Amino acid sequence: MNNNFVNEFFGIGILNGKTPENLGVLWRSAQNLGASFIFTIGNRYAKQACDTHNAVKSMPYFHYENFEEFFNNLPKGARIVGVELHENAENLESFKHPRRCVYLLGAEDHGLTNEAIQKSHFLVKFKSQFSLNVSVAGSIVMYDRQLNKARS
Repeated sequence: MNNNFVNEFFGIGILNGKTPENLGVLWRSAQNLGASFIFTIGNRYAKQACDTHNAVKSMPYFHYENFEEFFNNLPKGARIVGVELHENAENLESFKHPRRCVYLLGAEDHGLTNEAIQKSHFLVKFKSQFSLNVSVAGSIVMYDRQLNKARS
């Protein structure tokens, strides 16, 4: 039996996403870049025209009412990787992706909450003059994961 699926996985989602169109774009990228599941915290997902591959029906989708519910239901052994322009964030270019993790993106206008930042096991950022669209930021992180071997 191949245990690679059990030993390595990642999910990606948005905390209090502002624009539903970004969800569809992120879900499509998640499906294309190998995510195991997708999720939202706060605002609910609704079918989006930009999710042309209908990713929400092609992979597990979870919704959590708040950060606490999300945190209490993390997959066993998964690490939270918060994507945030924060002074303590590690540069994505040198980041070693955990084998089992959940990438957490914040709302386009407010970023991650203080609670999410404090409870993230890792924070990552990448070089950019300005804050990026959440679906673009998530796609960059997933692409970097594909390019770089996940840490043990």
